[in-house]
Amino acid sequence: MARGLSSHTEGFAGAVLAEIDWSQPWFAPWCARGEPTAQQALQQQSVAEALNTTPAGLVLGDAKQVKFVPQSALPEDQAYEDFIFKTHQVPTRDGLHDFFNGLCWHRFPLAKRRLNQLQAAEIEAQGIRATRGPVRDALTLFDENAVLMHAPDAVWAALQARDWHQLFVDLRGQWPHVSIVLFGHALLEKLVTPYKSITGHVYRVANAVNPHDDAALDTWLAQDLQPAKLATKPYEPLPVLGVPDWWPANAECGFYEDAQVFRPKREMTAPSALPPPACGPKVCLR
Repeated sequence: MARGLSSHTEGFAGAVLAEIDWSQPWFAPWCARGEPTAQQALQQQSVAEALNTTPAGLVLGDAKQVKFVPQSALPEDQAYEDFIFKTHQVPTRDGLHDFFNGLCWHRFPLAKRRLNQLQAAEIEAQGIRATRGPVRDALTLFDENAVLMHAPDAVWAALQARDWHQLFVDLRGQWPHVSIVLFGHALLEKLVTPYKSITGHVYRVANAVNPHDDAALDTWLAQDLQPAKLATKPYEPLPVLGVPDWWPANAECGFYEDAQVFRPKREMTAPSALPPPACGPKVCLR
């Protein structure tokens, strides 16, 4: 039987919450809120009710609270983002995806509210179409898969260049100065069952922001998330299990040489030119 699972929760769609290993480093910043909320959801057999009763509260920038409601509260003819914007209610299914979404509302209420406001404005201006458009697409990508990174310039430059050997081997000593927060709830969901190719989209946090102060980070995000910037998709891909000390295998020789995961940056080259190598020479990390 999985961690925290009991006969009481069998048959409950949210019973999968018992499988979260809160000791994993990527879940550590979420553990204080997440673990008791998950246990409460398992006891109540409702993710929405557990999120509503978590003591931390959800005071937003406009002093209103958001309420989590069952998915059935969302009318079939209304967009999810539009419903949240107009009712301050978040339709919530029993499962990992909406559980992590709710935790993010708790931890970063101003940023989540800002994302919702921008989504609603795009829906109002463009309507619901077959394609989202550049801003809505970027907003969805941020909400589902963003990694917030506060890092030295050298680390950021190596990430932008997709120079994985430089990033994870040569600059490995810089990583104690890197702060990473997994914001995207779909990304968190995937990491319940981790595998090597899981990739997040990194959004750089300004150097002046204290990445260890959630309130300051939340306030900065709410101001920095602007349509013009988002339309450029200001993200860099990061295979998250490559983060030093997050995954035992990445201390082994050759881990970063897997070009199917750690892909070189695409360059505009002549058809006959050879592609750049995925990594530098093999280096044992310990």
